[in-house]
Amino acid sequence: MDKRYRNRWVPGLFGCAALATLALVALPAGAQVAQVDYLKASNVDTTEFGDWLGYAVAISGDTMVVGASGEASGTGAPLDNSADNAGAAYVYVKNGGDWQFEAYLKPHNPGSGDQFGYSVDISGDTIVVGALQEDTAAQGAFHAGGFPNGNTDHASGAAYVFVRDNGAWTQQAMLKATNSDGGHYFGADVVIEGDTIVVGARGESSDSTGVNGSQENAGAGGSGAAFVFVRNAGIWALEAYLKASNTESGDNFGRGLALSGDTVAVGAFSEDGGTTGVNGDQSDNSAERAGAVYVFVRNGTTWTQQAYIKASNTDPGDQFGGFLSLHNDTLAVGTTEEKSALTGINPPGGNNSFNDAGAAYVFVRDGTTWAQQAYIKASNTHPNDLFGAGVAVYGDLLLVGAPREDSSATGIDGDQSSAAAMDSGAAYLFERSAGTWSQAHYLKASNTLAGDWFGYQVALEGLTMAVGAIYEDRVGPGDSSATTAEDSGAAYVFALPDTEAPTITAPPDITETATAPAVIDLGTPTVDDNAGAAGVTVGNDAPPGGFPYGVTTVTWTATDGAGNSATDTQSVTVNIPGC
Repeated sequence: MDKRYRNRWVPGLFGCAALATLALVALPAGAQVAQVDYLKASNVDTTEFGDWLGYAVAISGDTMVVGASGEASGTGAPLDNSADNAGAAYVYVKNGGDWQFEAYLKPHNPGSGDQFGYSVDISGDTIVVGALQEDTAAQGAFHAGGFPNGNTDHASGAAYVFVRDNGAWTQQAMLKATNSDGGHYFGADVVIEGDTIVVGARGESSDSTGVNGSQENAGAGGSGAAFVFVRNAGIWALEAYLKASNTESGDNFGRGLALSGDTVAVGAFSEDGGTTGVNGDQSDNSAERAGAVYVFVRNGTTWTQQAYIKASNTDPGDQFGGFLSLHNDTLAVGTTEEKSALTGINPPGGNNSFNDAGAAYVFVRDGTTWAQQAYIKASNTHPNDLFGAGVAVYGDLLLVGAPREDSSATGIDGDQSSAAAMDSGAAYLFERSAGTWSQAHYLKASNTLAGDWFGYQVALEGLTMAVGAIYEDRVGPGDSSATTAEDSGAAYVFALPDTEAPTITAPPDITETATAPAVIDLGTPTVDDNAGAAGVTVGNDAPPGGFPYGVTTVTWTATDGAGNSATDTQSVTVNIPGC
C-alpha cells in the first residue's frame, strides 16, 4: 500500500519507551565495525529531487547494486529528468578499501512511473532489476534483439537482467509474467542466485494454488504469485509458477522473496491467517493482514511447498513476510507493523501499545522441518520505527533496518536514547552463537539528519554491510554538507572485522612411480573464507626442483586479505621404477 509521509510518497512501505539495558555483544576481538563508504548516485545534483537512491540494495562479492526507483531520466542520459520515477540502478565495485562507481543501469524502455530499481539483486556478474509499474503488454522472457515496447497494460510490471563482461554491463533479458496483465506489479521483488531468478507479482489474480496451476483466470484479485526463471546458455525460460497453498484475494503473495540454493521463501504480507508457528491451520482467516511466509524447495526441476510459516505472536495488521532474507537453512522475516513495546531478544510477555514499532523473526531448518529460533526487537523500541523494513541474514549475522528511528547519534554504538532527529533511521546488527542471538551493534549514518530514513533497506554478505537512506538530501561525497538534493538518497557501506581464518582442504594424497626428481601435478585445494574465497591467496611448500624418492609432506597455506591464515597437508610418495 502507499502511505503518505510529510508530503512524500512512500511506495510499497507497509504501514517514548525507556531505553533498554540490553548490553551490546562484541564481535570477535579485532578491529571494530566501521563505516567505510558513503555512496551517492553518479548523476546527483541539485536537480535530482526524489531519486530515492537506496530504495533497494544487494551485494555479491566485491560488487554492489543500488536501486533508485524515483530517478527521472527518460532517455538513459544521466542528467535528463524528463520521466519522473522512471528509475535507475547504480553499480559499485570494491577497489582496495574503496567502493567505486562502475555503471549506471537503465532498461531499454525507460518510462515515467515505471520505478525501475524498486527491487534489485545480484549474483556474480548478473544483476536483476524490478520495475513493478512498467506497462508493456507482453508475456514471457525476451532477449537482445527482441525486447518489447508499449504502454497498454498499466503496472503489469517487468524485471530486467543485466550481465557484465570485462567491466561492461549490457541488458541480457526482459522478463514478464507468463500471464501478464495490468495491476499485477510483476517485479515487486526479485532475487537471483546463479542461473535462477524468482520474480514476485503481488497483484497477480489467479485463484489457483500450489505449483504450476492454471494462470488463466482472475478469480482472486491481488492474491499474488511468484515466477521462477532459469537460464540455459544465456536464454531465460519459466521453470515454475508458484502460488500459495491457501490462495485468497488481496494476500499480496510475492511482495517478499528470498532465495538460497534450491529453496525460495515467498512472503504474503496481507494473508489473514490467525494461527502461529509452522504448518498451522491455513483455513483460519481470523487475523486480517497478519501475513505469512511460504517456503518452496526444488528437486531437479520440480518445486514443492515445504512450509507455511507464521509468527509466534500473530496479530492482525502485523504484515509478517513483507521483508525476507534466506541464507542456507536460516530465514529472517521483517514485520514492520508489529506493535509490541518490548525490547531485545525473545522478550517475555508484551503488549500492542507501540504501533508500527516492528520486529524481526528468525527461523531455522533441520532436515525438512522449520522452527522459530528467535523473536527480535530493537534495543530502543519506539512506535513508528518500522524495525524490520529491511532484513539481511548471512551465516550467524543478521542486519535489521528501522528507517523511522529517531536518534541523532552518528556512527557505531552511539546514544540510543536521543530522539532529536525524527525519522533519521538506524540499523541493528545481531550475532548468533550456539543458537542464541544477541545484539552486537547499533548503526547510524556518519551524517545523521532528521527524515533521512537510514535503514529503509539493508544488505549483508561476508564482511560487508550496506544500508540505504532513501530521503537523504546531500549533493554528494564531494559536498557532504549541502542538503539541496532533496530526497536524492544515499547508501552507506560498513565493514565487519575479519578475525576469522579461511578454511583450506589439501588435495588428496598422491603415490606415483617416477624417476626423481619427479614433476607431479598436486591438484587444487578447496578454499573458503567468510569474506569470499576470491580474496584468498593460496600457496604450498612443494620442492621447486621436483619430488625426491620417498614420502614428502606438502603444506598448503591459505591467507585472506586481513592476514588470517590456515594450513592443511598433503602426502606425496614417489616410488623408484622397477622396485
